[in-house]
Amino acid sequence: MPYKLLFVCLGNICRSPAAENIMNHLIQQTEWKGRILCDSAGTSGYHIGSPPDRRMSIAAAQKLGIRLHGRARQFQASDFQDFDLILAMDRENYRDILFADPSGQYHHKVRLMCEFCSCHTLEEVPDPYYGGAEGFHQVIDLLVDACEGLLKYVISLQTFLPEQSHGV
Repeated sequence: MPYKLLFVCLGNICRSPAAENIMNHLIQQTEWKGRILCDSAGTSGYHIGSPPDRRMSIAAAQKLGIRLHGRARQFQASDFQDFDLILAMDRENYRDILFADPSGQYHHKVRLMCEFCSCHTLEEVPDPYYGGAEGFHQVIDLLVDACEGLLKYVISLQTFLPEQSHGV
């Protein structure tokens, strides 16, 4: 079974879709493609059905040459069961996710995204929505660092092994 990651921010149009797409980009460059699956969601329902913010898409294209895909959706209680690891972009979203699990049964699955950074020292991924282009570029840099660390972490768990390739 694949290992499933869910990236969560407030509206699911800036940070979490960027993290999802960056992680997918990194996974596609490894033998783990198809074995690690990614999705994203927002703790609010403000932007349900909307594509990623154009400014974030531009920053991702300029910095990484990737296009952001997806449509905003709201985090649901069923996500606790459907995903192996849920990554909050900041403490407010982290608290909102934990609040959706009053029993505490799934709290062990919820982590802050910046826990996986190795170069940056920020503890949260800042919300660039109300700022200028530089904020979006900063978020892309931060998420690349965090996603690289996250990928190493997930692979180190060895909870699954990639299928053996059969020579052609």
